[in-house]
Amino acid sequence: MRQIYNTRELEIPEDVEVDIKSKVVTVKGPRGQLTRSLKHLQVDLYKTEKEGKNLIKVDVWYGTSKRLAGTRTVVSHINNMILGVTRGFRYSMRLVYAHFPINITIEDGGKVVEIRNFLGEKRVRSVKMLEGVTIAKDKAVKDQIILEGNDIETVSRSAAQIHQICLVRAKDIRKFLDGIYVNGKGHVYNPEE
Repeated sequence: MRQIYNTRELEIPEDVEVDIKSKVVTVKGPRGQLTRSLKHLQVDLYKTEKEGKNLIKVDVWYGTSKRLAGTRTVVSHINNMILGVTRGFRYSMRLVYAHFPINITIEDGGKVVEIRNFLGEKRVRSVKMLEGVTIAKDKAVKDQIILEGNDIETVSRSAAQIHQICLVRAKDIRKFLDGIYVNGKGHVYNPEE
């Protein structure tokens, strides 16, 4: 059964500028600029103003349940972009080992990470950070690294690539828990602090 009309609204903060042109959304804020194409979703997307507040409105007419779900998807994506250009995203990852200490070196000004001595192996594992993501060692906590960036997708994908390059092969993973795991997600700038 099709629903005749479904709509969602998202408020734009004052220090953020949003531009929508044929379903390509550009968000500018104090931390930078993000652009994302939402052409694959069958929704109407436009800016409006209501009671002096700027809003983004997402509409679906005669939508099946899959198309109705697209409204929330669009609002979530744009909200993540707004959070990225105002507060930024920070993932912290922990190096876990039982016997052989994992050794990490950060090259190219926080763009490449090299992992050595994982399970005592001689192989050097190297991961390039995606565009806009920087990596650094945590000065306060031993064996912890921090990934920062404006785009939540690139930050989380970089963290996933680091995690996946250190998976234990041909051993019982219940016993060999060595690896690099995400242990915290948050923002670079928190107004509460």
